[in-house]
Amino acid sequence: MFPLYDNTPRRSFPWVNYLIIAVTIAVFLVQLGAPDMEAFILKYAFVPSHFSFFNPQSYQYVLYSIFLHGSILHIVSNLWFLRVFGDNVEDAMGHFKYLLFYLLGGIIAVFSQYLVAPHTSIPMIGASGAISAVSGAYFVYFRNSRVKTLVALLVIWTVVDLSASVVLGYWFLMQVLSSLVSLAAVDGGQGGVAFFAHVGGFAFGYLLARLTAQRAAV
Repeated sequence: MFPLYDNTPRRSFPWVNYLIIAVTIAVFLVQLGAPDMEAFILKYAFVPSHFSFFNPQSYQYVLYSIFLHGSILHIVSNLWFLRVFGDNVEDAMGHFKYLLFYLLGGIIAVFSQYLVAPHTSIPMIGASGAISAVSGAYFVYFRNSRVKTLVALLVIWTVVDLSASVVLGYWFLMQVLSSLVSLAAVDGGQGGVAFFAHVGGFAFGYLLARLTAQRAAV
């Protein structure tokens, strides 16, 4: 199940969302131009076993990791989700608050995974945790919006019109189930996808959006 686009109108131009996308692409181009891309990632990624709460320099890698990606498929899939859902969340929050929310969501996501496997030496990279926070907020603000979604029916791919609550609810359920399965793996499943980062990011975005929505209603 992969979202293609939604039907939610916006009131303002999502310049922060496009700025995040542009910066992420620029960082990836720098990675591609590095003499050794793997060494570049290891230098700037967040490595749980290297992190220390008492070392201020450790925290910079939390932010760096949000903008790093391991492959073209990795960055394209992440930024597509951000393009579909981020513009409307920025519209709902406001530009500056959305930027802070995105970065904080990414940080929360990184530490959600860190708490599960703090001693692993496998680097964590990718914007998926921050984008999960955006998805969680979208689930609150626009859960009844319609999303054109690419769905596999047996061996046939087709496009269907689904509500955002179905698309994002299904996605979140898959992350929760996958995170539980990954607990049985070495290092909490860190060798593949950081599922706990997805779960933590989505939960943060959902809860913050619920809180701000309730305040706005008072």
